[in-house]
Amino acid sequence: MINPKLKLNPKIWNDDVEQAPIRKGFGTGLLAAGEADKSIVGICADLTESTQMHLFAEKFPERFVQVGVAEQDLVTVASGMAAMGKMPFTSSYAMFSPGRNWEQIRTTIAYNDQPVVIVGSHAGISVGPDGGTHQALEDIALMRVLPRMIVLAPCDSVEAKKATMALAKLKKPAYLRLAREKSPIITTEETPFEIGKAQIFHETDGIAHVGVIACGALVHNAMKAAHKLEKEGVRVKVMNMATIKPLDTAAVIALAKECGAIVTVEEHQIAGGLGGAIAECLAGSIPTPIEFVGVHDEYGQSGAPLELIEHYHMGVSHITDAIKKVLDRKG
Repeated sequence: MINPKLKLNPKIWNDDVEQAPIRKGFGTGLLAAGEADKSIVGICADLTESTQMHLFAEKFPERFVQVGVAEQDLVTVASGMAAMGKMPFTSSYAMFSPGRNWEQIRTTIAYNDQPVVIVGSHAGISVGPDGGTHQALEDIALMRVLPRMIVLAPCDSVEAKKATMALAKLKKPAYLRLAREKSPIITTEETPFEIGKAQIFHETDGIAHVGVIACGALVHNAMKAAHKLEKEGVRVKVMNMATIKPLDTAAVIALAKECGAIVTVEEHQIAGGLGGAIAECLAGSIPTPIEFVGVHDEYGQSGAPLELIEHYHMGVSHITDAIKKVLDRKG
C-alpha cells in the first residue's frame, strides 16, 4: 500500500496517471531557484532546450552562458564562476557530462570543493533511439566515487524540481541525474524531500518479507511490482533512494534488519551504481542477501524506451522475479 504519510499521487496505480519528463522538473526548479537567488547562473553545452535550461536562459539571459559543444569548458568555466561567488548549474547529456569531462569535474570542482551542480540529462537506457553511444549507464559510478560529490537521481519531475531547489541552497559540488522520457508522477508538491534522506513509498501490514531500494524513473516499476506481489501475500517495502550519495545508511540498515533480503533497482550498470552502494553499506554492517536489477555489464542499443527497459530486464516482471529469487535465498 502507498505510504499515507508521504502524500503521494493517489493515481499512481491508474493507467491515466500523470506523466512528465524528469528533466522538466529540473527546468522549472532552476527557474524558481534563480528567481530567489541572484547568484545562480546557468551554463549549457549547446543543449539548452533538451536539458530544459532554456526556461532559465530566457528569463535571465544576463546570467546564462552558452559554451557550445565543449564539455570540458562547461565545467571549468563553472568552477571559475563558483570561485568568484556564483552558484553555477551546468547542463548537458549525461554521456558527455560527466562522461566526457570527468577529469575536469574531479580537479576543478570536486578537488577544489566548488559549489557547482552538474546536471546530466538523458541518462539511462530509456534515451531509446539515440543508441548505446548516448545512453549513459556508468555516470552514477563515475560521480559517486568522487570525494565531496553529492549524487541525486530523483524519481519524477516533481521530486526533480525539489532536488534542484535544494541543491541551489546547499551550495556544494553535486551531480543531478535526469531521464529524458515522460515517466509517471509518483510524488506531489506536499511530499517531503530532503537531500540525504530515503523514504518508504510502499508500506506493508506487518513486517515486510523483502525490501526494494530503487532510484530514478524505475521507482514506479518497483512500486508496481510490490503492488502486484501484495495481492499474492508477499509483503514488500519500496524505498525511494533519491540521494545515492551521501547514502542514508541508517535507513538501509533498518530496512535490511526488518526484511532480511534486499533488491536494488536502477537504470544503470550494476557495477558501481546504487546496488553497489547498498552492498557496500550492508557488507560492513549487516550482510544481507541481495538481488540487483539493472544493466549487467552491457552497452545499450537503439530501440523504443519501454522495449529497452524490458530487453535489459528492468521491467515490472523482472523486479518481481528478483524479489522471488531473493526470497528463496533468504529461506
